[in-house]
Amino acid sequence: MTVEPKTIAVIGGTGAEGRGLALRWAAAGHHVIVGSRDAARAQAAAKEIAAKLPSARIEGAVSLDAAQKAGIVVLAVPYAVQLETVRGIKPALAGKILIDVTVPLVPPKVSRVQLPEDDSCVIRVQRELGESTQVVSAFQNVSAHKLADLAQRIACDVLVCSDSKEARQVAIGLAQDAGLRGIDAGPLANSTAAEALTSVLIWINRTYKVPDAGLAITGLP
Repeated sequence: MTVEPKTIAVIGGTGAEGRGLALRWAAAGHHVIVGSRDAARAQAAAKEIAAKLPSARIEGAVSLDAAQKAGIVVLAVPYAVQLETVRGIKPALAGKILIDVTVPLVPPKVSRVQLPEDDSCVIRVQRELGESTQVVSAFQNVSAHKLADLAQRIACDVLVCSDSKEARQVAIGLAQDAGLRGIDAGPLANSTAAEALTSVLIWINRTYKVPDAGLAITGLP
């Protein structure tokens, strides 16, 4: 685990990706708060995780309350509600790190890259929040069902992008705590590559009849 336990709010923690990340960080010893628009759903998801990890520190709360309690906030919601969700928790994000897992998927053609006009949906979040919040792009290309299985070794790298070197290092540490290898992929502008890769991986999954194609960077020590 990273040097000391952190309090992490996973906004959208009732969904598959968010719940998987919440599970793994709780297992690593972090205090995790599952955030949702619906407090009952958040609490139910937290109880489900607690049943697997009786000694874990995990709770559920409405998204804004979860973000207010946490030092690090993770956004794991569908693209269609990304900005709406960010605006709802914006008062709680000043001075914090926001790790955005959002992928700009536009149904029904989710296996086709459809980036927004400014190329990155995470960059628009940084613009919305301003310099008071350090926004990180990460975890877009990790299989949710593998995250949900603590016994599963995930041979997948995580591209970590942010304009803050310090924030990138925090996210890389959290990737390690989740059983993944975080790769420093540079400034937030480079998030476009990770966001686009998800549609490519969905295409590969369908073409080759596999459930969880992932990304591995070769040549590193």
